[in-house]
Amino acid sequence: MSVLLFLAAIIAAFWYLRIEELEREHESVKRDTEVAQQQIRLRLIENQEQLVRVAREITTRAIDQDEFVGQATTFARERPEVVSLTWLGADRSRRVSYLSPSHTFNGSRYAEPAEAAASAASGPKVTKSEPEWAFEAARDLRQPVYSRTYATSNGLHVFQVQVPLIDRSAFVGTVVAEYSVEALVRYFVPTEVSNRHGIMLLDPNDRVLASTISRVSAKNGERPSIFHDIPVAPVGNGLILRGLGYRTSIGLISNTLFWMVAALSALTVWMLLGTWRHMRRRLQVQSALVAETNFRRAMENSMLTGMRAMDLEGRITYVNAAYCSMTGFSETELIGKLPPFPHWPPDRMEENRRLFEQELQGRSPAGGIEVKVMRKDGTQFDARMYVSPLVDAKGNQTGWMTSMTNITEAKRIRDQLSASHERFTTVLEGLDAAVSVLSVQQGELLFANRSYRLWFGADARGHALLAGEHPTEVDVTLPDHDDSVDNLSGLPTQELTETGSDPREVYIESLDKWFDVRARYLQWTDGRLAQMLIATDITARRRAEEQAAQQAEKAQVTSRLVTMGEMASSVAHELNQPLTAITNYSNGIISRVKAGTISTEDMLVALEKTSKQAQRAGQIIHRIRAFVKRSEPQRQAAQAREIVEDAVELAMIELRRRNVGIHTYVAQRLPSLMVDPILIEQVLLNLLKNAAEAIDNAKLAPSRRNIELRVIPRHTPEEGGVIEFSVTDNGPGLKEEVLGRMYEAFFSTKADGLGIGLSLCRSIIESHRGRIRAENLYNGPSVVGCRFSFTLPVDTATLSHH
Repeated sequence: MSVLLFLAAIIAAFWYLRIEELEREHESVKRDTEVAQQQIRLRLIENQEQLVRVAREITTRAIDQDEFVGQATTFARERPEVVSLTWLGADRSRRVSYLSPSHTFNGSRYAEPAEAAASAASGPKVTKSEPEWAFEAARDLRQPVYSRTYATSNGLHVFQVQVPLIDRSAFVGTVVAEYSVEALVRYFVPTEVSNRHGIMLLDPNDRVLASTISRVSAKNGERPSIFHDIPVAPVGNGLILRGLGYRTSIGLISNTLFWMVAALSALTVWMLLGTWRHMRRRLQVQSALVAETNFRRAMENSMLTGMRAMDLEGRITYVNAAYCSMTGFSETELIGKLPPFPHWPPDRMEENRRLFEQELQGRSPAGGIEVKVMRKDGTQFDARMYVSPLVDAKGNQTGWMTSMTNITEAKRIRDQLSASHERFTTVLEGLDAAVSVLSVQQGELLFANRSYRLWFGADARGHALLAGEHPTEVDVTLPDHDDSVDNLSGLPTQELTETGSDPREVYIESLDKWFDVRARYLQWTDGRLAQMLIATDITARRRAEEQAAQQAEKAQVTSRLVTMGEMASSVAHELNQPLTAITNYSNGIISRVKAGTISTEDMLVALEKTSKQAQRAGQIIHRIRAFVKRSEPQRQAAQAREIVEDAVELAMIELRRRNVGIHTYVAQRLPSLMVDPILIEQVLLNLLKNAAEAIDNAKLAPSRRNIELRVIPRHTPEEGGVIEFSVTDNGPGLKEEVLGRMYEAFFSTKADGLGIGLSLCRSIIESHRGRIRAENLYNGPSVVGCRFSFTLPVDTATLSHH
């Protein structure tokens, strides 16, 4: 710890000195940057004062254009940073301009940036140039304004100061001085500052405009680690003066003293670690010896297996505590004894002597021998003994080692398992279900109970039929390319579960039977992977289900006939109107034809009206006939809107008779439904008819005699994506006892009802994997209506297409 603390103190001292050095370098950069900024600022302020004086002389007409050129010449000669001086009028027209001979130009050069010249040549200016912006600012503010930097056509970075000319409070122009950014850095950054640190001027986009560092050294040299930015006053407008500094010290890790101290400290730590490891190794070896001795002693005393050592003559030389505990004899009573041993039963002396001779000759079986052992108290127990040569460290045999295990309990459990297996086999043989076990690798039938043998015989073909494979190719090996197989273990990942696989229903044509087959994989007694099938005969159940389906289909047709029977008077009234109209039109035509007062046009109009009424009557009859027609349930892709339109067209007959209105809303772009349209129309018609009867029986006012039919898409966690059909009325609602029994067969609240309507509706919806529900609508404690709704799952393939 002392060495580590010493090393840490040295590192902390070096680090502190380095931080202090960096702070001094940073202060030096900051100080030199401020000195350069001060020099440039003083120069710009001095020039600005001179320009203000010239502007004052112009406004007082103390000088004219020729004298302005003379003063500009003197001004520019004494100030190499000035590129040009210009006198602009109030309309920004150039009155007179002077270009400094210190700067070279290609062609004529005036106070216009390269962008402005290009814009003027190409057409109307889209954006204002920097001189234009500065001119307008000086005109508006009535004070000197500095422009932002811009590049001239010669590639020179410059900026302007525009001093306004104010004559009796009127703006009459500006005096413009254009500065070279590069000249400011060259002439007004002190030499001692540029020798110590790099100084550069940057625009608002952090682009270097001028620098005391050459481009090559700035590009390829070391990146500055210290810099300080300060705005150039009074220019502003984002012109930044940056001072750069470079680390000149050799750094902490290159310090020779530091490395010497670190090396000495590391050497000391290494020596301490070596000593500590040596002492630790000695302690480990010593502890290992003690632990080994204690472990061997504890192992000898805690082993449940009895251990006995004998010399080559058969004399007992060692017994452990477990051997003494098994026999009841102490260590002193056994060590040194020769046969016959005290734990040999008197009635088995000859047998034990014969086995003992086999031990001394090394002919004991590798699986051990089963013997009877007598305890000191005279009781006996079954034991299994294993004999092996006792070899010393030099590889010489010095005797025999015998291990003895009490197998009394194991033998009892083995006998019980044998009896249990016999009982289990008896139960399997008595099952009505066929049970078979097939080896996956060899295709060998490992087990088949009586029912399997009765139905399929004693070969594996029946197993293959139940497993859904070709009967002539009994091969249930697992292919390597099958994704359902785990190639690491060779076991199918789906089938190997604790509860087994999902049941399948299989039809065996040769037996004309249906079987409920459950399969799972298991490990057979010899370690082989096997497939077990349990096939239950469900032929009677399947036939009962088919009969129930036929009865349900008949009930559906009966319900439709009952519905149309209940609507018979309404249908008759609905058909009476077109038939009466046909009769009236026909009689009218006959009368006018006999009187000779009908023209061809009037006759055509009357015949067309008669034809429309006949078509109307035919549509009503066709709709009713299609509704009540007996047909096999046929699911097909259907649209909810078409189902609703057909159902409402049939229901309007009953609704008009009962003076009940209906409002229908079907959402746009609904996905297709895979349903039987006639059955769904039957459900909707039943619900609409019930709602109309509830409203009519309640004698509601005309404003409340309305039914609302809505079809909207929904998504619930239980059902997923569904389409919901809801029928809402303003009737008296349903009683609580009715809500609990309304779907029971033959339960009805009507005096003449059969009680199959809602029960059949529920069966139809549930056969389409949907749900139907009913609920009362409340306004506070009062029931103000009832809503029946049912959901149908959407066709997922059609939904993805939409």
